[in-house]
This record gives sequence, structure tokens and C-alpha cells, in this order.
Amino acid sequence: MKFFHIADVHLGAMPDKGFPWSCDRGREIWESFQNVIRQAGRENAGLFLIAGDLFHRQPLLKELKEVNALFASIPDTKIVLIAGNHDYIKENSFYKKITWSKNVFWLSKEELSYVDFPDLGVRVYGFSYHSREILEPRYNRIQISSSMPVNILLAHGGDESHIPISGDTFFRTQFDYVALGHIHKPQVLLRNKAIYPGSLEPLDKNETGAHGYIKGEIRKKEIYTEFVPSSIREYKRISVDVKDDDTQFSLENAIREVIKEQGEEHLYTVLLKGKKPVHTEIYTEAFYKLGNIRDVEDKTTMTYSKEQLNEKYKGSIMEAYLALFEKEEATEETEKAFQYGIEALLESGEELL
Repeated sequence: MKFFHIADVHLGAMPDKGFPWSCDRGREIWESFQNVIRQAGRENAGLFLIAGDLFHRQPLLKELKEVNALFASIPDTKIVLIAGNHDYIKENSFYKKITWSKNVFWLSKEELSYVDFPDLGVRVYGFSYHSREILEPRYNRIQISSSMPVNILLAHGGDESHIPISGDTFFRTQFDYVALGHIHKPQVLLRNKAIYPGSLEPLDKNETGAHGYIKGEIRKKEIYTEFVPSSIREYKRISVDVKDDDTQFSLENAIREVIKEQGEEHLYTVLLKGKKPVHTEIYTEAFYKLGNIRDVEDKTTMTYSKEQLNEKYKGSIMEAYLALFEKEEATEETEKAFQYGIEALLESGEELL
């Protein structure tokens, strides 16, 4: 029997507000969700697990109806879901007003509950969030007694404010599979046993790498899983090594080539490294026109040494400036300030001696 496991879809999110692609990203999250539902139907999955945060915030009734229609489109697949910390069940939540399709099983209680599927030989446990935070490590103390061959836990958490999970929380678990949610990067805690699929689509520039879902198969009580990349876009970091002979034009061409090679649809942070010649200025603002550039980080330094400057400009304003910074604690901020001062002195056009 095949099963699909997703989490942290965050329907309703609008990543990168203020950037040209933000509205597209909101629509793409819905599209990505539709795609995985259709794929589960095409593969005749028996079970579809959603481990919390289907929505980015409290869902609207029309959004729930849209989701329910998608669920109803794969009537032979049993869908089990819980609410996470983003879409937790409030007193007036529309979650309480929706009538789910017959193939949808909503573990809405604050206490652990379960649903049995005798035809599949599976029991699925879980509980939903009814507040933004749960500080207790509630998964540490779960004990079950089940007559079903396979027992699965739907779980959402993993940091100190949302059901803390330690390295050994599920090491001796009674569950055959723990379908986790909350952590947005795919992560395997125990092979074929306890897995975060990550968010379907990346939601933040720090969520680099592939995103998708877990596809599993239950064969004679043994569980086998694989991660399936499926996101429409990725956040990527690209490094550009700046050399002595680089110009603004050559750097822009280098960035264009990398983006063309890695995919123009993706979202990029550009990291500039290396050493640039004195008097060379890089106009980083111009890079944002080269593609879907989310951020530019200039980590370059100028090609000179303090010793060389001391020797060349002995007895000058430059020597006094260098001596001033020798007393400062070396931090990223002071180093940047030092560089700006050196550039200003060298570019002033005035006699330093």
C-alpha cells in the first residue's frame, strides 16, 4: 500500500512580500498542493498524511471548501490531517464549520486520538494544536495498545515552543512510522521511521535546496520511504569570486550565466567573495535586474595590506588612521568601516604625505 506524507504547505502565505514574484509564489503554493494531490490519485495511494500547518494562518471558509474539493477528487485515498501551530484550532475557527468529504479524517482533538482503516491494516494517531504554542514534550510519553498491524503517528513540532523533540524521542517508539511536520527543511530522524518532509514549497530565502514530499510503501508491515522533490521553485545561493581584473560588466555577465545554468525560475542570493582592487566599486543594486535576485551579500575585501599601506604612507594621515584602527576590536562592522575609510582616503585625490 502506497502512502503520501506532506506537511507545512502554508496555503495563504505570500513569501518575499515587496518582491515582483511574491503574488506568483502565493499561487504556486496552491498549485504545488494541487499537484501532489493529483499525483497521489494517479498512483492510487491508499493513505495521504498531512502533518500540520496546511494553512499559513486561520483558514477562510472558501479556502477550506477549495481544499475539500481537492480531497474529494481522490475518493479512494484516505486523507488524515491535524492542525499545526500556524492553523491551530481557535474557538471561532472555520475548521469547526466545514463538513469534510467522506475520505477525509480530521484528528481535531487536543488529546491523542486515532482512526482505524481495517482494509489497509493501519491505525493513524494524532492530535491538533488548539493554541500557538505547546511547550511540553508531549510525544515523549505516548504509550499505545493497538491490534492493527501498522501504527502511524501524525506529529507536529520540534523546537522549544512547539512540542520539543530530542534525538531519542522516537528511538524506541511503538509507532511503525512517525509522519512529522513543523521543520521546513527535509530531515530524516530515523530512516523509514521518523521523517520531516519539509514544506512543499520553500517559504524563506534560508530554506535552500530541494522541497517536496515523502512517498512511502507498506509491505508486510515493513515501511519503505523516499523523498520526492516537487517544488516549483527553489531558493539558491550562488557564489561569485571577484578577481583583480573584474569589472561591473564582467560580474553581471558571470551572474547571468550562473542563473541561466541553474534555472531562471529560481530565487537567488548572490554572495560576492574575493578581493577587489582599490578604487573599484561594485554597484550591487544593478544585480537585482539580472533575474530573481532576493539578496546580494558583498563579502569582498580590497587588495592591499595594512603593512604595505603603513610603509608607503609613513608619517601621513594614513598612518594615523591605521594606528587608530589597531586599537579597535576586529569585527565585521569595524572591518567594513576600516575599508570604507581607506577607500575614502585613497580616492580623495589629496596628497596623503
